Amino acid sequence: MRVPLSWLREYVDLPAGLTGRELAAELIAAGLEVETVDAAGADLTGPLVIGKVLAIEELTEFKKPIRWCQVDVGNPEPQNLICGARNFGVGDVVAVVLPGAVLPGGFAVGARQTYGKLSEGMICSMREMGIGDDHDGILVLPADTPIGADAIELLGLRDDVLDIAVTPDRGYCLSIRGVAREAAIAYGLPFRDPAAVELPADGAESYPAAIADPAACDRFVLREVRGLDPAAKTPLWMQVRLHRAGMRPVSLAVDVTNYLMLELGQPLHAFDRTKLTGPIVVRRAAPGEQLETLDHVKRALDPEDILITDDSGAISMAGTMGGLTTEIDGSSTDMVIEAAHFDEIGIARMVRRHRLHSEASYRFERGVDRELPLQASYRAVRLLAELGGAQVVPGLTHAQAPVPPVTVAIRADHPDRVAGVAYGRETVLKRLSEVGCAVRGEDVLIVTPPSWRPDLTDPNDLAEEVIRLEGYDNIPVRRPRSVAGRGLTPGQRLRRRTGRALAGAGYVEVLNYPFVSERDWDALQLPADDARRGALRLANPLSDDEPLLRTTLLPGLFRAAVRNIGRGSADLALFETGLVYRPRPGAPSRSPRLGVDRRPTAAELATIEAALPDQPYRVAVVLTGDREPAGWWGPSRPAGWADAVEAARTVAREASAEVTVTADQHAPWHPGRCAALHVGDTLLGHAGELHPRVIQAYGLPPRTCAMELELSRLDPGFTVQAGHLSTYPVATRDVALIVDAPVAAASVEAALRAGAGDLLESIRLFDVYTGEQVGEGRKSLAYALRFRAPDRTLTAEETTASRDAAVAEATRRTGAALRA
Repeated sequence: MRVPLSWLREYVDLPAGLTGRELAAELIAAGLEVETVDAAGADLTGPLVIGKVLAIEELTEFKKPIRWCQVDVGNPEPQNLICGARNFGVGDVVAVVLPGAVLPGGFAVGARQTYGKLSEGMICSMREMGIGDDHDGILVLPADTPIGADAIELLGLRDDVLDIAVTPDRGYCLSIRGVAREAAIAYGLPFRDPAAVELPADGAESYPAAIADPAACDRFVLREVRGLDPAAKTPLWMQVRLHRAGMRPVSLAVDVTNYLMLELGQPLHAFDRTKLTGPIVVRRAAPGEQLETLDHVKRALDPEDILITDDSGAISMAGTMGGLTTEIDGSSTDMVIEAAHFDEIGIARMVRRHRLHSEASYRFERGVDRELPLQASYRAVRLLAELGGAQVVPGLTHAQAPVPPVTVAIRADHPDRVAGVAYGRETVLKRLSEVGCAVRGEDVLIVTPPSWRPDLTDPNDLAEEVIRLEGYDNIPVRRPRSVAGRGLTPGQRLRRRTGRALAGAGYVEVLNYPFVSERDWDALQLPADDARRGALRLANPLSDDEPLLRTTLLPGLFRAAVRNIGRGSADLALFETGLVYRPRPGAPSRSPRLGVDRRPTAAELATIEAALPDQPYRVAVVLTGDREPAGWWGPSRPAGWADAVEAARTVAREASAEVTVTADQHAPWHPGRCAALHVGDTLLGHAGELHPRVIQAYGLPPRTCAMELELSRLDPGFTVQAGHLSTYPVATRDVALIVDAPVAAASVEAALRAGAGDLLESIRLFDVYTGEQVGEGRKSLAYALRFRAPDRTLTAEETTASRDAAVAEATRRTGAALRA
């Protein structure tokens, strides 16, 4: 919400000389989020004056029409000016910038020879003065504007504009009225309510209307004007305010409705009366109904959509956007002005279904004052009468549904207990009254919130109002007392060790939103019956493109990799840890909605627990480009599937677990380059090179590798035991075994470990060979075995015996033969 300071001063007598930044500081202290303060016109320096055109000479010898004008600016001699605009004539009053002035954007103006004439300044358009976007012609002012007057002061070219990010519970601040009330409270000044207008007697019914669905709309007001002058222009002061507030002037009728929406917070809509057919009805959409909105889009309507209709069908999506068939155009003279109070949730769901957000829907979603339609519609027709010569049709149409008043009971000392500050009953009464509440009672206060504060429904809401108006800065700072505990849980310690270990191995952690799209399942090449496709759908997603909770970490990790590659980082090693969400078989699709006025029963807690998904903690990595860079030491080494497997081993070592690697086929990995990761008989996850189709779907580099495992399946509670460090020398033996090609190296390694016995300290595969020397369908695996005893130096015989036992066990288990 952009709020010009000059507009606020119309309703609050703020201190003279108060700057926008000083006001912003007070509003921030009161709980509003002022993002920026723009000093409009701050770089504008005079002289900029009002002038009257005395004579115009047409210069026809140039390619484009040029005019040499003599303009009276209040000096003894007229000012000579060159201008190319054609929308003014002799006798018109204009704004003239004289030599030595600087216009917004740092454009310096001086006297110069051009088109064979001396131009002593410039006649200005609205855009050149920073008060509009119109640059088609110069600004023509009313004839009674004083000649020679300072245009900067007269036209209000300098102003401070506050840009406020209004939170969902502060919908009343989406208006000058709401912000002015907050400013008045902050400075202890009287507030002049722009909605406080004296309404005429209701009189006869205006255009007929009815509410068919009271749950969708509880108040609907129509007023009529006739005979509006189609040539009537929006006055300059209104155009400037709309521009400062971030809206583009369109036409008088549209600008009046937008102006009052900004000032009061009540969205309005104008229908061309000649295009209406029959009574207006507010209802839900019928099956198969359609509407072409003002943006020329034909929309298929949902049965939950709230519509304004007549006998021809839908004519507007309530509180969102009007229909094309009843649009105000350049020939419209008779109009019906609509002001209503629609259901906030219904409007919010409708705009998300159609992805059709507007200034009106933005306000209705956050709650509009239910009492405003009568005042806002009356002010609209009065402005159309005053500015456009329209005739106000006596009477109005006022349809409404009964709404019970809201009252909140609160103990007088409740704000004290919430903030830990003794405010006292009188302070509580004062602050609630300033907000607009009606308060009665002694120890227990019965509070009736004002109509413009639908967010005040709970004692804590009222306590917040007292606390924020008294000042959050006035709450004393007190260091919290730490509670004795047992430190981190084993699971937390494992997660921290995992992150440190991967970071130490050269990986960089990323944090992604836990939301995915259904398109991700196809991109990952998941089978139709894969459990990962059964994701939970969010009721109110942040983005309609990603409405599901993730069942795997990989999509977010892939998108992060692509984002970094697009910014020039091709050699990546990223990791992420976090929860995934796997629905339980047979779990209810929805959990019950419980109130906050009592503790849930055991049965209700059990129902909620049954609806919750399993949430295992997982860790995943993705590798692209080079794992080892090139340098004077040699060429680079690209990341491969073995690096992804090693990342799993790095994680498992933090839980003192040994990973067993076996070949597998599991999406999204390449079926011939995928490894299943086990600890004992427990499957942890998978690692390897991604399937080419997955790489193409996400836009990843060729041969991208990834790993994902479930950290929850590792035992976090193991006891760290320091191994014995032998002071005796190591004995090394190399063995090369020939096995059939399908035999896994991990199986051979396990057999060697089992056969070698306790003297084996470590084993490492250092070579794999296939070729004519070992025969077709066979391969040679070469291992380095290290032997050491804790209490003595091993003899050659002991070392050889252990090696032979290891080879014998490998031969028995895998059919390995010692390579000659």
